[in-house]
Amino acid sequence: MKYYNLLLSLIIAILLGACSSSTIPKGAKAVENFDKSKYLGTWYEVARLDFYFERNLINTTANYSLNEDGSIKVVNRGYEPYKKIWKESVGKAKFVGKENVGMLKVSFFGPFFGGYNVVALDSNYQYALVAGEKLSYLWILSRKKTIPEHIKKEYIQIAEKIGYKTSDLIWLDKL
Repeated sequence: MKYYNLLLSLIIAILLGACSSSTIPKGAKAVENFDKSKYLGTWYEVARLDFYFERNLINTTANYSLNEDGSIKVVNRGYEPYKKIWKESVGKAKFVGKENVGMLKVSFFGPFFGGYNVVALDSNYQYALVAGEKLSYLWILSRKKTIPEHIKKEYIQIAEKIGYKTSDLIWLDKL
């Protein structure tokens, strides 16, 4: 019986660790001196690597606001032109470590969290490069629907240096 309880405890610990783990791609570094209050509000998705949950969506936005418990409410929204419907997903984000480092974990499905790492951010909080925990997740965000060419080039260089295949980015202004 002791062996069974020990094994069960070990399995639960591993599962809980997997549910709450959040990592950053090798070679990436989350921004420091991150100001949560400046990051809140609406961001437009300018470019992304395609993945299942956002496939075919245009006019995508992410809105961040504070929850009562100090976590960040995340509302992702986008238009599915083929079905002529808006899709919305609500989740929450928490800091992985210190709140002044742009390394968070986000969940839209119960206890399952994924990495949300702000790896580049201008000083006015107008443009952000966000890396997931794997090289299959990357977003370029802006407070407006467009981004200046010099910021675009800078963020692409940063992403490529980390190891992202930026030729696979979907530019939403081209859709």
